[in-house]
Amino acid sequence: MKLDSPEFHAIFTPELHALVELFNKYDYEIRVAGGAVRDLLAGKIPADIDFATTATPAQMKDMFTKEKIRMVNTNGESHGTITARINDKENFEVTTLRIDVVTDGRRAEVEFTKDWILDANRRDLTVNSMFLGFDGTVYDYFNGVQDLADKRIRFVGNAEQRIQEDYLRILRYFRFYGRLAKGPDFHEEATLEAIKSNANGLARVSGERIWVEMKKILTGRMAAQLVEKMISLGLGPHIGLPNASSFSELSKVCERTEGSSPHHMTILSALLDTDADVYKLHERNKMSNEELSLGLFIVRHRGDNMGEDLISYCIDLHTDTAGKEAKVINKIVELMKYCGHIKTAEEFPNIEMPQLPVTGHDLTQCEVPRGPKFAATLNELRRIWRESRYTLGKEELLQRIPEVLEALPQNVKKVRKK
Repeated sequence: MKLDSPEFHAIFTPELHALVELFNKYDYEIRVAGGAVRDLLAGKIPADIDFATTATPAQMKDMFTKEKIRMVNTNGESHGTITARINDKENFEVTTLRIDVVTDGRRAEVEFTKDWILDANRRDLTVNSMFLGFDGTVYDYFNGVQDLADKRIRFVGNAEQRIQEDYLRILRYFRFYGRLAKGPDFHEEATLEAIKSNANGLARVSGERIWVEMKKILTGRMAAQLVEKMISLGLGPHIGLPNASSFSELSKVCERTEGSSPHHMTILSALLDTDADVYKLHERNKMSNEELSLGLFIVRHRGDNMGEDLISYCIDLHTDTAGKEAKVINKIVELMKYCGHIKTAEEFPNIEMPQLPVTGHDLTQCEVPRGPKFAATLNELRRIWRESRYTLGKEELLQRIPEVLEALPQNVKKVRKK
């Protein structure tokens, strides 16, 4: 088939024309590869475009050098990728056709080839295995065009073999299923069996790679159904969710947050029952400190008695945790989304927060001793200020310091962060 659409024509910048003409001049074939073809067939302009060629990395380097074209990001050369910068305006990643010679489930040793079918055969899913010529010709060796039209997600060739080449493909399957499939219950049974029998292979994949895919699954379509399916196939212990069972809560959170662009941790927190579950997820997936902190925040506060005045609750929570929690406003917004209070989540960031009139410097001036008592005094003044509904001023609060110090136990201990 030939593609002739506005989206296809939109990718032709002067720089792309120059790149194609250059490969033609040196008699090397070059085509658009993988996900960009899928997007163009679906009527979308791809965010990123990868290119495949019959030229080896050495041949590309020689060609670009002769034509005085700068090459950047040379780290991909061992895998066949050369990045050329055309007209000092646009970068193009071009990769030599290749086959996987040796794979260990995480990485592969590759060998270069000029056979387009062999290269397509090493790719994960049929919808990602197509090529596109610059005359619009679609090269589809594994029925990817029809699978895309039918919203069917299949591995190229034998599913078990594809998975064993790189076990991360299990999660890529679910990510693309969520993006493209017509509904949650259209998996092919043979594919699910292959995933189930190879679930242990994910234990060999780094947490960082797993987390990249998980974040996309959680913020995509059918997240609740897909994560439940993944757990049912035995993936839980290998993706940091060994105790996940609150699937009805997950479904409710996905329904409540629909359309509000929730953070991926807001969704996943539904499956985390305790702080220990959050730390297990973090231990496996090496999340950022911000992600860890948000998960803990939601788990600790989702059961609060928030009352009817949600804005007041949010202000009080902010008052209690500001100074202890970074970016606390964002965390409160995500907590409101989790609980289904979408209007409050939208309104709260625009409210001017009351500021505690007393600072640490003020306590120093009042000769409050440094150490645990210092922090305890500041926290107690904050509590008094909050109970006044933020009406007490600086002088009124400072006058309360003697009675606060007198009421503190003699053995106040410093609270350490876990």
